[in-house]
Amino acid sequence: MSSIVLEPSKLRPEIIQRVEAMDDESLLVLHRVLLIVEKERLWRELAAEAEEDRRSGKFERLPEIIRTARAELHQG
Repeated sequence: MSSIVLEPSKLRPEIIQRVEAMDDESLLVLHRVLLIVEKERLWRELAAEAEEDRRSGKFERLPEIIRTARAELHQG
């Protein structure tokens, strides 16, 4: 195994080379890991944006909006 490289410009080709050399099972595991990492990144981003919206008051009318939508659904 090669030494750890932390410069993205050097790391990208090394990772690509490793992925290309992987067997199918390892590639599937890597894919699952990447999906988990991406999901966690998106969750953090969404949570931060939701907190910002909450602080700015965008959710203040949410209970009222939900009640109205439910009432409309029951009427329809």
